[in-house]
Amino acid sequence: MISYTRTKLSCYTGYFVQAIINNLPPLLFVVFSEQYGIGLKKLSVLITVNFLSQTFVDLFSVKFADKIGYKFLSVFSQAVTTVGLLCLGVLPRFIDPFFGILIAIILNAVGSGLMEVIISPMIEAIPGDKKTSQMAFLHSFYCWGQVFVVIFTTLGVKIIGRNSWYLLPIFWAILPLINTVSFVTCKTPKNLTPEEKTPVGNLVFKKAFILTAIIMLCSGASELGMSQWSSYFAETGLHVTKEIGDILGPCLFAVLMGLGRILFGIFGEKINIKLALGLSAIFCTISYFAVSVSSNAYVSLIFCALTGLWISMMWPGTFSLASRTFPGGGNSMFGLLALTGDVGCMSGPWFISFAALHICENDLKSGIGFGALFPIVMIISLLLLLPKKTIDNK
Repeated sequence: MISYTRTKLSCYTGYFVQAIINNLPPLLFVVFSEQYGIGLKKLSVLITVNFLSQTFVDLFSVKFADKIGYKFLSVFSQAVTTVGLLCLGVLPRFIDPFFGILIAIILNAVGSGLMEVIISPMIEAIPGDKKTSQMAFLHSFYCWGQVFVVIFTTLGVKIIGRNSWYLLPIFWAILPLINTVSFVTCKTPKNLTPEEKTPVGNLVFKKAFILTAIIMLCSGASELGMSQWSSYFAETGLHVTKEIGDILGPCLFAVLMGLGRILFGIFGEKINIKLALGLSAIFCTISYFAVSVSSNAYVSLIFCALTGLWISMMWPGTFSLASRTFPGGGNSMFGLLALTGDVGCMSGPWFISFAALHICENDLKSGIGFGALFPIVMIISLLLLLPKKTIDNK
């Protein structure tokens, strides 16, 4: 029997790398603002371009991922990420800083988008049982990656100084470089045959899939809306030090998200996924409002962190829900879900910044309250799915 142990380790590391890509730039937003004069509007552009680029990659992957195959795309995703992180450390020092950061973010987004499309179906395609648990365990590595990138980046800025921030992305580029070699040498599972796959056209017109896609969009928006702005918000909105803000904000957020996904991995086969997703969305809504209205900085930070627990099962839970409902979906289904998820990842932070700038008179704290819209829409979508105990995919 073929052993896929190293394949799994490479996939886990890939999600760790994805956490570096998505969370490193936001941790440096205040540095970018201070050194290069990049304000809230341009910072919002960086977030939007990141996830818009990932969305285009997802769109490409829906059509071509099954034809190209796991091996090439897994290797390419890690290689382009290595280049992107190196560019983040190098380009802003030699060209216009904003455009240097933008180029690096686009390169990283290409790698991240490919990872989102291929890594989950790779784990799903590896022979074995307990797919829901494996999916949750896989996605927990994103959380632990976020924890490590927050801790080491925050300490790194403290130790080497803000003027030497560019050394940090160069340091983080080591991991995807190693994982590139790992994917080159490990075994990859086979793609589904055309006979085994559910055609994309059969998916996109089904009510169950449309609602699942909306749930995925809301999952991405609920997660990234809070995590992308928490570091900047803690330092500029709550006026706590970067070290305290990052540890109690994005770091604790990631720890609780990781613990939640491990628990989901342990009990995921036994729970009602739709009910669990609904409860997560309800508590997530409460946390968004609490962060926005609390007059105490530390209470806001605690509810910011608790959001990580509530959203922990949203992304892997939605993948598992889709896999159970459409077992022949293959890369195309995961690509479509990643596409809608990345639209959410882009929409959540953008909508919060838009509300902060144009509705709340440049008040990010009040703008965060508008992020509750996404878990509310998720609750409505789940209620539309609840009447049917089982949903066929015929």
